[in-house]
Amino acid sequence: MSSIRMNQDDDAIVHLTFSKPDAALNLMDSAFIDDFIAVIAQLQKLDFTGIILQSDKSSFFAGGDLDQLSQLQPNLGSSYFAQLTALKKAMRWLETNGKPVVACINGAALGGGWELALASHYRIALDEGVILGLPEVTLGLVPGAGGVVRMTRLLGLKRAFPFLLEGKRCSGTEGFDIGLIHRLADSPEAMQAQARSWILAQRGVVSQPYDRTDFSVPGGDVDDANVVALIALAPAQLRLKTHGTLPAPEAVLAVMVESLRVDIDTALKLETRYFIKLATSQIAKNMITTFWHQLNQLKAGASRPPSQPNQHLTQVGVIGAGMMGAGIAYALANNGIKVVLQDVQLEKAVFAKSYSATILTKRISRGQLADNAVGRILQRITPTSSSADLRGCEMIIEAVFEDRGIKAAVTKQALQAVGDDVIMASNTSTLPISSLAKASSKPERFIGLHFFSPVEKMPLVEIIKGKLTDDETLAAVYDLVLQMGKVPIVVNDGRGFFTSRVFSAYTHEGMRMLAEGVPAAVIENGASQAGFPVGPLALVDEVSLSLLDKIRVQTRADLSADDKPLSASLADQVLDVLLAHGRKGKLTGAGFYDYPNRAKKHLWPQLTEIFPVHDDWHIDTVKERLLFVQSLEALRAYQEGVVTSCRDANIGSIMGLGFPIWTGGVLQLVNHYGVEQFNQRAQQLCEQFGEQFAVPQILNQWSSVT
Repeated sequence: MSSIRMNQDDDAIVHLTFSKPDAALNLMDSAFIDDFIAVIAQLQKLDFTGIILQSDKSSFFAGGDLDQLSQLQPNLGSSYFAQLTALKKAMRWLETNGKPVVACINGAALGGGWELALASHYRIALDEGVILGLPEVTLGLVPGAGGVVRMTRLLGLKRAFPFLLEGKRCSGTEGFDIGLIHRLADSPEAMQAQARSWILAQRGVVSQPYDRTDFSVPGGDVDDANVVALIALAPAQLRLKTHGTLPAPEAVLAVMVESLRVDIDTALKLETRYFIKLATSQIAKNMITTFWHQLNQLKAGASRPPSQPNQHLTQVGVIGAGMMGAGIAYALANNGIKVVLQDVQLEKAVFAKSYSATILTKRISRGQLADNAVGRILQRITPTSSSADLRGCEMIIEAVFEDRGIKAAVTKQALQAVGDDVIMASNTSTLPISSLAKASSKPERFIGLHFFSPVEKMPLVEIIKGKLTDDETLAAVYDLVLQMGKVPIVVNDGRGFFTSRVFSAYTHEGMRMLAEGVPAAVIENGASQAGFPVGPLALVDEVSLSLLDKIRVQTRADLSADDKPLSASLADQVLDVLLAHGRKGKLTGAGFYDYPNRAKKHLWPQLTEIFPVHDDWHIDTVKERLLFVQSLEALRAYQEGVVTSCRDANIGSIMGLGFPIWTGGVLQLVNHYGVEQFNQRAQQLCEQFGEQFAVPQILNQWSSVT
C-alpha cells in the first residue's frame, strides 16, 4: 500500500496526501522515498493546474526514519546515495515543473517533512500547533533532502545559522514572521481553501526565488565583504561550542558555504555526500541511540512501573527554602502545580518565592513569556513557616541540608502534620534513601529525588527507589517529574546512587592526575577537548571543596559504622591540601582557581609549587582517563543493580553530569569503541594508573545486556 494518495479535483489540482499505512506519523523511510519517486513519475504524465501537499495524520510529516538511519552501514552508503539522489531529483522536478505547488502544514513538519515543504512554492500553516525545523544536527546528522541548500538560499547564511547549526525549531507564526511561511490559517478547511485560491490565481510559469535570474542571497552571497567576514569567524565560534567533538555542525557549515559557490543541483549533491558520511558514522549512531530512542523511551515511561495508572498531582509541598528548594518550587509552579513552600523562617520562604519572580522577569525580557502569565505562576506558590499548611499536599519534597539528622527531623515533623499516607521525597545527592526512610512510619511511601542545580535549567531528575519503596509511589513521582517538564531516570538505592558515583569518579580522577604531576591546565584542557563542558577541577570548585569534605566525612562515618573503613586516596590528599590552604571553592573566591571580582577566573598559580609537574603525559591519555573512569564506574553500578538500563545511565550521564554528547553516554561509550577494544584499553589504563580502571565482570556479557 502506497504511503501517498493522489487524486485530482474538478479544477485539475492534484492533491498529494501523505498517509503512511498503519502508522500515527508520516516518516521519510525507504518505502516513502520509493512511493514519492513513483508519484512524481506519474505526475509528469498528467495535465494539471497545480499541486497541494498535505497530510491526513495529526502532523504534516515527522521526519526521517531514524530506525533505518541508525542501521545504515558504510558499505550501504553508495546505494543510499543513489536513492537520495533520485529523491532530490523528484523534488527538483516538483519545484521546476512550472506549475504552482503548495504545502498545507498541520502539526509538526520536521526534518524530511520540512524539506518537502521547502520544495513547494507556497507554504500555508495552521496558526496554532505547528512546529517547523531541521533537528538533524542534534542527532549527529546533516539534513539530507535539500534542507541546508534551500534554507541557506531562502534566509541567507547568518539568519539560517540557528536553524541549521543548532537545530532551532519555530512555530508557524514565527515561520510567517521570517518569511518561511507565506500564510496562516485558523482551520484545515481554511488552509485548503487558501491553497486552492492561490494556485488558481497564478498565471504563467511559477518558480522558486533561487531559480530566477534576478535572485540574490539575502544578506549577501559568499563574495560579499560582510559574509566573507562571517565565514572567516564562524568555524572558530563553532569550535568554541563543540570543542571539535561534534562533526555534524561543522559539516552543516561546510555545506552552507560550499553550496552557495555552485548551482543548486551541484549543491544538492554536495549535501548528499556530507549526509552519507555522517549517517554512517559511529557518532551519529551514538546520538540517535541516546537522544532519540532512549530519551523518547524515558519520556514514554519506560522506567515507570507499567501496572500503575497515570497520576496528575495538583499540590506539592516543598520543605527548605534554600536555592534548591526555591528552584524546585519554581519548576513546579511553572508547570501548573500549586506549591506550599515551607521553611522555619517565613522570611526565607518569601525570599525563595521572589527567586521565581526573578526567573520569570528574565523570561519576559527575552520574549519567552507574556507579562500576564507571571501573576498566575507566582500565585501558585504559598510561602509559610507552618508545617500545618502542608495539609492537602499530595506529595512533600524535603530539600534541606545534606544532614541525616536534620532530614529525619523534618520528615517526622511533616508527616505528623500531614499524615503518613502522603508521599515523602527527599532531595539528596548522596545519602542512602533506605536509611532516610527509617524516619517515616511508612517507608514504602518514601523515595529519593535528586534534582540538579540550577533546577530551572537542568533537565534531569534522578529518582531513587529505597529498598521498601512501592510501585505506586515510584509511579506517582515519575509522573510528577514528567509534569514538571523534566526527564526522569530511575535508580536503586546505594551510596552515591548513580550520578553522584559517576560524578565522583570524574572529579577524583582529575585530582588524582594533579597529584601525579599532570599540569592542572592539561587536565582542564583535556576535559574540554574530550567534550566535557566543565573540567574536573573547576567542577570541584563549583560544588565547593568544603561540601565534598562534609560528604566525605559522612561517608567515612557511615562505612565505619558498617565495619567498612575507607582508606584515603590521592584525591583525598589533594582535597586536604587545598582545604589546609583555605581554598574552599568558587563561592569563597578561592579553590583550584582564583576568582577575581572583575576578571576571568584562572588556575591558582601555587598549584604547580604544591603539586610539582612532570612532562610524562599525553593529552589523549588524559582525555581517555576522564572518559573511561566514568564509564567503568557506570558499568559497576550496572553490575550491582544500582542502574538497571542503558538508557537511564546514558541520559543520566549526559543531562545530569555533562558527559560528552558525541559519546551517547557512559555506557554507549563501550559501543563506540567496541567491547573488545574498550576492554583492552581499560586494562592498559588499569596497569598504568590504578584499580579505578579495573574492568567489571559485566563487560564480558555486554553484548547480551545492551
